[in-house]
Amino acid sequence: MSQPATPLSEQEQQQLVRLIGRAMLPALPPGWAKVRAEYRAAGRHIEVDLAFAAADGQWRPVRPPMDVVQLFGQLRTGMYAADRGTWLSAVYEIEAPSQFAVDFNAEDEPRWRNAPPVIGFQDELRTFPRADDRIPDWLRQRVGLPPRVEVVPPGELRTAHVYDGRDEAGRPVVNRQTVDPQLREALLAYLEAAPVVLAARDLDVDEFAPGEQDVPLNFRTDGTWIWAGAVPHYLRKHGLPPEAALVRHIVDRDFRVADVDDATKDRAVALITAS
Repeated sequence: MSQPATPLSEQEQQQLVRLIGRAMLPALPPGWAKVRAEYRAAGRHIEVDLAFAAADGQWRPVRPPMDVVQLFGQLRTGMYAADRGTWLSAVYEIEAPSQFAVDFNAEDEPRWRNAPPVIGFQDELRTFPRADDRIPDWLRQRVGLPPRVEVVPPGELRTAHVYDGRDEAGRPVVNRQTVDPQLREALLAYLEAAPVVLAARDLDVDEFAPGEQDVPLNFRTDGTWIWAGAVPHYLRKHGLPPEAALVRHIVDRDFRVADVDDATKDRAVALITAS
């Protein structure tokens, strides 16, 4: 595997960040109030969007200067960390006259304008190697790697994520393999048969169907995993798959819910209420 160039120091990174901001300015007309640059990359696949807003608040796209593209690339390479890789997307915002903020994303899949080909993701891992446990599930799927097997120590409870994160607009993001249709009903039966350890009478808002309030506010556990009522609800209603590791766990148990003792239920409640 190829190794990136020597990592940049914190001071060098900050200097590049300032240079990127200055490089945007020639593309902007007089009277701009805000500017926003989005950089997305996987291997040699690169996407850059640049837009500005004037006093009316309306965003207008402009062609990003080549210096902006090249400097972002230098920063991405220079921020590589052994075993952890580097960031995949960045959002750089400036508000006149001089306020700015930069957000880097190394874990969630960017919102591509055009999704890179498989070779782009393969190049990403060749150029910026990551330890196996640092490769997100969505990236493993993109390059054809098997799902990561995570070993949970005996007696330790693990909480399932309902989805994988949120996009810049606050909407839930999901990057998971679809559930085999032949397993769907058995999974639902298992997820809805495990004992409830915490519940509320109200129903929560469906984050995938704004305006609908039908999501059960409860938590269940099988003694190894804890999951919210939203997990089976979204699987049944929207086909949203649970975490791959939870699905494997249920399959390995042959879809049979074991008895859960009171001490384990109490530990589950303590974990839920502490989060």
